[in-house]
Amino acid sequence: MIQMRFAPVAALLPVLMLALAAPAWAEKIPLAQLSAYLNGLTTAEAAFTQVNADGSKSTGKLYLKRPGRMRFEYSDDDTLVLASGGQVAIFDPKSNQIAEQYPLKRTPLNLILADRIDLAQARMVVGHEAEGANTAVVAQDPQNPDYGTIRLVFSANPVTLRRWVITDDTGAKTVVILDQLKPGVDPGPLMFSIVAETEARKN
Repeated sequence: MIQMRFAPVAALLPVLMLALAAPAWAEKIPLAQLSAYLNGLTTAEAAFTQVNADGSKSTGKLYLKRPGRMRFEYSDDDTLVLASGGQVAIFDPKSNQIAEQYPLKRTPLNLILADRIDLAQARMVVGHEAEGANTAVVAQDPQNPDYGTIRLVFSANPVTLRRWVITDDTGAKTVVILDQLKPGVDPGPLMFSIVAETEARKN
């Protein structure tokens, strides 16, 4: 009779420990599925932590209303960033002016605030990979790649946006980490009005 020989359990422990320690890599979520998720994300809110290019951190709450509108309320001071009407307005209480404005289309954030998102569009996605159990997508404006990129990280089951990294035209990176993004929360149109916020801060 042929006897089966098994390695001692002690000899297998290093292999077992290595297998348990390895990250759970999953299949990356297809671009079509990610596009459908973003297109369905019409309103939402979340607490966030922002890590700036100089390493400093700030926290706050953001509100999303697609297309084209986003509000960042910073808890450290009275700073507010509004995206609305094709513009981004920064209300900084330390500034000499009420609000500094520039076109939304010149920022990579415009890609997720667009009326219709198609990540499969030619030259939009320049990176698409599994990141542990998550999926990371690096996107740019196909017509203006010099505006910078946005790296979106999604978890699966269900698909949820977890964080993004914006790299601007100078190479500086800003990380925004979302805490429990809640879809379906609509704070109302005035929360995204640059004109109303400007008037309120004049008083």
